[in-house]
Amino acid sequence: MAKKKKSKGPSGQTAAQNRKARHDYHILETLEAGLILKGSEVKSLRGGRASIGESYADVKNGEVFLHNAYIPEFEGAHIVSHKPRADRKLLLHKREIAKLWDATQRKGMTVVPLSIYFNDRGLAKAEIAIAEGKKHYDKRDAQKTKDWNRQKQRLIRDLS
Repeated sequence: MAKKKKSKGPSGQTAAQNRKARHDYHILETLEAGLILKGSEVKSLRGGRASIGESYADVKNGEVFLHNAYIPEFEGAHIVSHKPRADRKLLLHKREIAKLWDATQRKGMTVVPLSIYFNDRGLAKAEIAIAEGKKHYDKRDAQKTKDWNRQKQRLIRDLS
């Protein structure tokens, strides 16, 4: 039997992305975490209507929770539904939880979700990152560099 390769990032269907996270934070390290979800939450995520732009993760009592993630109610779930902004538990190993807790104790560090996706087996996963907030001048420098690289590509394309 051939061994399956372990994927390093989101390879399946992406349900939600936090595009501003890489603009607002210096990403130091990323982790993959499982999510504990109800059936109606999974159905709603598969529809791709979730938002994690304002969400963050926090360590409490040795457990990690995703706060303020918006997963809208599923229209087909009439009887049993879920709260759209409920706290959702993330599944990580103890050493990963300890690493997150140590990181959040330092000033300026936080844990932000980068994306929620479904892996090859159909399980909902969250890509979370240990991040440090950027200052305004860092954001301006990053924008200048991005613009300059885009301009260089245009010049090279036009010359050839």
